[in-house]
Formats: sequence, structure tokens, C-alpha cells
Amino acid sequence: MNNILSFISLYDWIALIWFAICWIGYALFAQVKARTKPTLASSLSNVRGLWMSRIFSREVRIADVTALGILQRNVTFFASTTIFILAGLLTVLGATDQIVQLTNTLPFIVENTRASWEVKLLVLIFIFVYAFFKFAWSVRQYNFAIVLLSAAPTNDCSENDKTLFVINANEVLTRANNSFAHGLRAYSFAMAILGWFVHPVLFMVSALWVVLVLHRREFHSNTLIALRQASKLAQ
Repeated sequence: MNNILSFISLYDWIALIWFAICWIGYALFAQVKARTKPTLASSLSNVRGLWMSRIFSREVRIADVTALGILQRNVTFFASTTIFILAGLLTVLGATDQIVQLTNTLPFIVENTRASWEVKLLVLIFIFVYAFFKFAWSVRQYNFAIVLLSAAPTNDCSENDKTLFVINANEVLTRANNSFAHGLRAYSFAMAILGWFVHPVLFMVSALWVVLVLHRREFHSNTLIALRQASKLAQ
């Protein structure tokens, strides 16, 4: 156990624990606050509900399927990009000795050992693996949504059938969007880890900065205001 703890310094452990607190803490905070405050996710869900409720009036739904396909391709792009990032990180992991020697000569970077550098890279790899699975699951859910939309009931069906379709289709799309958002959140926190290679304090500050940026965008952004106003006008 002591050998494992000695891979990185005490300051690195403190910074890593702080990073975990920031990520997990913000995720829990956002989930709880979303129950009482409007968010990007909830506002977008309202707009999607309006979208799903209006497809019954369109006999030709090519535009709707195309729109979902565009959303799916956006997620696919990030999933593919994550694979390339993981390949690059694994390549860097195999050249640790040369990189440690190079970075230790830079005056503004804290001195790293081979073990500490590998731990930092492994944390980055873990985050991008997590992001990839989120993106991959989001792509699958968008696939389900496209099939669901193609099988949507016609306009002459009962109001109960229409309501059930709107609720369930919106639920699938919401889950797909949430998986995508979680993958993007992982990307944001991965950017904070770059500061860890410079200094643990910079890592801690970067993690806090990411939390503040995510909070502002989710709960106080101009995009949120625009979505809420647009959804009210569309009703």
C-alpha cells in the first residue's frame, strides 16, 4: 500500500482528491439543483417535447430524421476523436522516459518522476475511456430515437397514443443528450488535468475553474435564456 501511495507526492494526492471532489461534487450539485432551477438540459427537453408533438402534422418526416442524424453525427465525431486521443496518450505513455527528461529541464514545470508522470497519464486515459463509453452510448440512443421517430404514429391516432409517444420519444432523446453532455463534461475536466503536469496547485485551480465555467453555462448562460424564451414563444 505504501508503495502505491509513494508513486506521487502528497501534494499530488491532495490535488487528485480535490479534482475528484470537484467533478463528483458538481455532478451531484447540478443534479439536485436541476430539480428546482431551469437548466440547459431541462430547457432543451421542453423544446424537444414541442418538436415531437408537432411531427404528427407532417406526413413526410425526412427533415426530422435528418435533424436527428446530424445530432448523432456530432456525437460520433467526439467518439472518434476520443479514440485518437487515447491512441496518442498510449503512445506518450510508451515514451515516458524521454518526456520526463525533457519536461524536467523546463523551469516552470514541477519536477516529475517516471511514476508520477505515468499516474497522471493513466488518469487522463481513464477519463477519456469514460468519455468514449458515454459518447458510444449516446450514439446508440440516437439510433433508437431515429427508429422510434420513423415509427411514429400518424395524425389520426388517439390523443393518448400521441401523448405516450411524445413522452417516451423525448425520454430517449433526453437520455441520449445527457450521455453526450457527460462525455463533454469529462473533456472539460480532462483539460484541467493538463495543469497537473505543470504544478499540483495549478491543477486544483484549473479544476475549480472548470466547475465555475460549467455552472455558469448550465444555469446562467445567455443560451439558457434564449432557449427558455424560444420555448415559451413556440408553445
